[in-house]
Amino acid sequence: MDELSRPIRPETAALDALIQETIAHVEASPGSEAADTMIFLGNRHQSFPTAVIRDPLLEPVDKLVWMVIMLGVSETGGNTAFPSYHAIAEQANVSSRSTVARAIAILRATRWLTLCGRLRKSNGRFRGNLYALHDEPLPLADVIHLDRDYMGFLKKSVSHSHARVRAVAKGVLDSIDEDIRHGCDPCRLEHPIERRIQSMAESNNGRPRRFFSFTPKVIRQLRMETVGRSDPPEGHDQISNPVKNGVQNSRVEDSNSCCSSKNKKTTTTPTETHSKFEVADEAGRPLVYPRRLSDNQREIAGRYLHRLPPASRQAVLDELEGRFQAELRGMKPVYDEIRFLARLCELARSGEFHPNLGIKVREARRAQELSRQRAAQRAASTPKETEAEREKRLAEAQRRLADMRKLLGMSAIGRSHSNLESDDPFPGVFPLETPVDPRPR
Repeated sequence: MDELSRPIRPETAALDALIQETIAHVEASPGSEAADTMIFLGNRHQSFPTAVIRDPLLEPVDKLVWMVIMLGVSETGGNTAFPSYHAIAEQANVSSRSTVARAIAILRATRWLTLCGRLRKSNGRFRGNLYALHDEPLPLADVIHLDRDYMGFLKKSVSHSHARVRAVAKGVLDSIDEDIRHGCDPCRLEHPIERRIQSMAESNNGRPRRFFSFTPKVIRQLRMETVGRSDPPEGHDQISNPVKNGVQNSRVEDSNSCCSSKNKKTTTTPTETHSKFEVADEAGRPLVYPRRLSDNQREIAGRYLHRLPPASRQAVLDELEGRFQAELRGMKPVYDEIRFLARLCELARSGEFHPNLGIKVREARRAQELSRQRAAQRAASTPKETEAEREKRLAEAQRRLADMRKLLGMSAIGRSHSNLESDDPFPGVFPLETPVDPRPR
């Protein structure tokens, strides 16, 4: 049969009918503006959340890396090995290992990816990291519980070698600070549906009001930096550092830096204020935080205390510690430490804060400091013993022991001058064999 005389397949005829129906529907619809129309001809394949596509903080390569990681989860199930940098680079068609590391750092900073823990062997050697991939940015309250080093990671990322990682990390911290300035708890718990609706809502100019935990101001700043950035093109960066054929697993990378030292740019690292964000009291001394607060909670608490006068910062922390200690005496437990601290800071700013439970905490800390100072003074004032004084002291001890043996009728067993130089300062006091008197007492 001639090729031209072959009948059209039923599937092709059905697709042609769908196309013709779509054309007729578009032509009959109202509207005079010209616009293109699209239909999808094919089977449904892998699905991805729309939030990762609409995320204004992620660049295309970041979204692509997220999808590649998601493919491994979809094919093998919820528990699978994290793909290596080499595998991600091949599937994403990215030839730069630093680009993959940069994307993973941005995904962690924007809370699409969470470092939940570090795995170790029975002998204590490092085995790998445990990551969690999310279908939307995780709330800050959940991240500081799952990722114990998240806030520290953000502070380190502000000094990252890549400009985009620095900008995103700074934007995330700025969002937290902006919420604190406006009296909005950054660790508040919101309903998932409310968060999704808020992320899809747009203002009158078409810009998003808020994308999950990220404020519109931060989103605008990151977009402006993306447009006006003077970094080399992505393709140039990819060609300059190709991935070798050897498989390099991502767990070998430092989870805090997420960057190879070979790709560090020493000419574009500015001095950021976030990397030196430290809070002290009125005397410039470091603040004493309650032991109950985790590292992440201390970082967030420091951002609250930064807005207080230096003289009020330690008093607020002492009041918080006193409230924790009061729980041991039957007081109602505090379930949200950051929210309670935020309330204390609000009272301190308005002049309504009056120390109560923190007075005993402050007095106990001052007593400990005074005790340490006295111990240090005694140690400094006590002269060190010389070798001659030590020999004299040991000789005097030997003389007194000899007098005691003489009074008790004991013989000096194994006594010699060499005993003075032995580790035993009292040689011969407890002999190995002591004569037993057979006479009854």
